[in-house]
Amino acid sequence: MDSSSKIAIVTGAGSGIGRYVAVALAQNGFSVVLAGRRKEPLEATALEVGQANSQTLVIPSDVKDPSSVRELFAKTKDAFGRLDLLFNNAGISGGAMPLEDLTYEHWKSVVDTNLTGTFLCTQEAFKIMKIQQPRGGRIINNGSISAHSPRPDSAPYTASKHAITGLSKVTALDGRKYDIACGQIDIGNASTEMAERMKKGVPQANGTIAVEPTMDPTDVARAVVYMASLPLDANVQFMTVMATKMPFIGRG
Repeated sequence: MDSSSKIAIVTGAGSGIGRYVAVALAQNGFSVVLAGRRKEPLEATALEVGQANSQTLVIPSDVKDPSSVRELFAKTKDAFGRLDLLFNNAGISGGAMPLEDLTYEHWKSVVDTNLTGTFLCTQEAFKIMKIQQPRGGRIINNGSISAHSPRPDSAPYTASKHAITGLSKVTALDGRKYDIACGQIDIGNASTEMAERMKKGVPQANGTIAVEPTMDPTDVARAVVYMASLPLDANVQFMTVMATKMPFIGRG
């Protein structure tokens, strides 16, 4: 494949924020590798990306599986010769469950996807970015409002997103010597499948149920494109993009 444009990998690209970001990156000159567990949704995203006249590559993969992650990055390198951007987006909410009722399996599933999957992809990205010419690249991690303030009954998700903040910082630090920049975007109530419940009412810290405002996911995609568009000597370390009136700032 032609590698004249910048190359991006988007995990969790089959739906939600991943799909919006993949399309936006394609519209801004990136060739996009679409990664996710299910082939059919990835192919649907590829159709939308194709409308931007961008090259795309569909690679079904599971970020929890080290061998699957290695294959994803090896195929990307074989196809395009380099990697300029990794958007670590794949994640699951795990649903609301009282802490005392959580099973080990449920906890592990959320943490393995949200945290370990991000680490595995970051590690493989480093291996490519540190030796390619021109050297370096950018990694953007999808954090969450929950990285700063948890919702009730969200222990696995909140713990994993707090951990992403730490991983983002150490990735930015360890990437300096290789010209690898890393930043994090924390998203609040983008109107995707994951946030549909916000429109029906969700538990609040005071025990009530309340409908919460949402925002257009294309605004999130525009924010990611901005982060991705910076030269490698500039970096957005943390960005919060949220529905303006959602109960986050203040006492809710």
